[in-house]
Amino acid sequence: MKWRWSVTRRKRPVRRASAVSRHYLEHKEAARELVLARLAHFNQYYNLKWNRVAIRNQRRCWGSCSSLKNLNFNYKILFLPPHLRDYIIVHELCHLTHMNHGRTFWELVAEQVPDYVQYIHELRTIDKLGQSIAALTAVQARYQSYATGPSSLLSGAVTTNQPSVESCVCSEA
Repeated sequence: MKWRWSVTRRKRPVRRASAVSRHYLEHKEAARELVLARLAHFNQYYNLKWNRVAIRNQRRCWGSCSSLKNLNFNYKILFLPPHLRDYIIVHELCHLTHMNHGRTFWELVAEQVPDYVQYIHELRTIDKLGQSIAALTAVQARYQSYATGPSSLLSGAVTTNQPSVESCVCSEA
């Protein structure tokens, strides 16, 4: 570790960006582009208004919506399979209308993400692994190998029946 002299003439360590901070800074704008594009896509249906979209480096939360209609997303959303990304984005978008998890909120979510219950279970399974980059990269790799199997290559598109997280997550889980 390098040392630098301070005003009081005592040595103090020079702070360096951690690997996590560097990873966040490297991927923050890509996550912002993805989130804004998907928000625009789903908002064609919902036609809602929000104030600000923030991309953050959070430990546990995938997204949130404030009472000021600010949407916040974890940059690690970038490393989730596409169907889970879309669920998180729709979930937070629907909070602009309903700031709770009541029946009408879930009905609004189900209009665009009918399999949301399965996706909640998948996210909970991923959360048990932790939101470390290594765990999310493993999930993403498993999902991509599943999505690029021979059947999806023949059809030219990913089917609407998304794989369960058990097929995406490492076998140790």
